[in-house]
Amino acid sequence: MPQLILVRHGQSLWNLENRFTGWVDVPLTAQGEDEARMAGERLRGKSIAVAYTSVLTRANHTLRLIMETAGLEVPVIRDQALNERDYGDLAGLNKDDMRAKYGEEQVHIWRRSYDVPPPGGESLKMCRERTEPFFERAIMGDIRQGKDVLVCAHGNSNRSIVMALESMSPDDVLALELATGIPRVYQLERDGTVTGIETLH
Repeated sequence: MPQLILVRHGQSLWNLENRFTGWVDVPLTAQGEDEARMAGERLRGKSIAVAYTSVLTRANHTLRLIMETAGLEVPVIRDQALNERDYGDLAGLNKDDMRAKYGEEQVHIWRRSYDVPPPGGESLKMCRERTEPFFERAIMGDIRQGKDVLVCAHGNSNRSIVMALESMSPDDVLALELATGIPRVYQLERDGTVTGIETLH
């Protein structure tokens, strides 16, 4: 029975600084590197056949550290379909500063609504519309062959995948928090039916 392992990248510099990140290429912090190595320790011994990641440095660096720590040598497929949600005009700005400027409610809507995008950016719905077809075509293509797959991506691209796997509603997914560097392991039938979920703390 194949496994799908989702990991959100380790803490990035802008996570630490409470800034909107999106598609801006920022590095991991030292804590983020430690989180990646801990994820690698938790995945040691897994029979992973292929890994997927976005084109952004923080996800690529996390995946590289996971693979080094876990002793994995597998093909890596990078695609911008797995990039984080694009925060548009908010990218690089401090979240607290934006709350002071636009109000708590408006910033909450930009961050947590399903279908309201921030100015010049993507909503979670828009992120899902590019992530889910890639997931169904490429990642599930490997699952259907019986392969164990590792996906190291971002909070919102991974949430899009969780929506598909767990048949979550837009309201359900808004409450879903995916911590940095914590593997979420799905036991799957080859048709994508979920038979078990485990979080490796």
